[in-house]
Amino acid sequence: TSITSAKIQVNGVHLHYQQTGEGSHAVLLLPGMLGSGQTDFGPQLKSMNKQLFTVVAWDPRGYGKSIPPSRDFPPDFFERDAKDAVDLMQALKFKKFSLLGWSDGGITALIAAAKYPNLIHKLVVWGANASVTQEDVRIYNGIRDVSKWSEKVKKPLEELYGHKYFAETCEAWVDGISRFAENSDGNICQQLLPDIKCPTFIIHGEKDPLVPQAHAEYIHKHIKGS
Repeated sequence: TSITSAKIQVNGVHLHYQQTGEGSHAVLLLPGMLGSGQTDFGPQLKSMNKQLFTVVAWDPRGYGKSIPPSRDFPPDFFERDAKDAVDLMQALKFKKFSLLGWSDGGITALIAAAKYPNLIHKLVVWGANASVTQEDVRIYNGIRDVSKWSEKVKKPLEELYGHKYFAETCEAWVDGISRFAENSDGNICQQLLPDIKCPTFIIHGEKDPLVPQAHAEYIHKHIKGS
């Protein structure tokens, strides 16, 4: 089964997505910071069971092929992405669907599952955090300068965006996510976690260089039955 690519207008922007499979269980893949369906989920689009699942991978506004607009980071950018993601799936006529989100996409998925409980079937998040600590800000600033990134991580993003957009958007992301550290408890979406009622699976990489494991443990503790 082939992978189709298309754009659809949602909330005033044209969002790019890829879709494959014809299963009854619809799944949305949510990429991480600077990511797109293709850069973050190539293996999943290729290998997930096409009979069981209908798989959709999206490019959030300002990322991947969902440009224009250029990516920006207002205080509510995660809520905006969550609404865009859910509205995209509804525009594609999926009544209920599961969310698989990693990194920033995991945060977006947590917010979407909490705010739109009737639409979300199941939730899988990895590399996500519900708050930002001062230690996190220090880690984020360590990746601000993309010229210091490893070639392996840098290359696909430079090919996707060109060096200038990639470098500037990374800096803007560091500033945008670091602002959460100014909130009480560095809150991003801590208060929403108890509202998540769907079956939830939290995965965390032992060697995750960007998100300390305590974040995954906090999310697990505050989503009942996860």
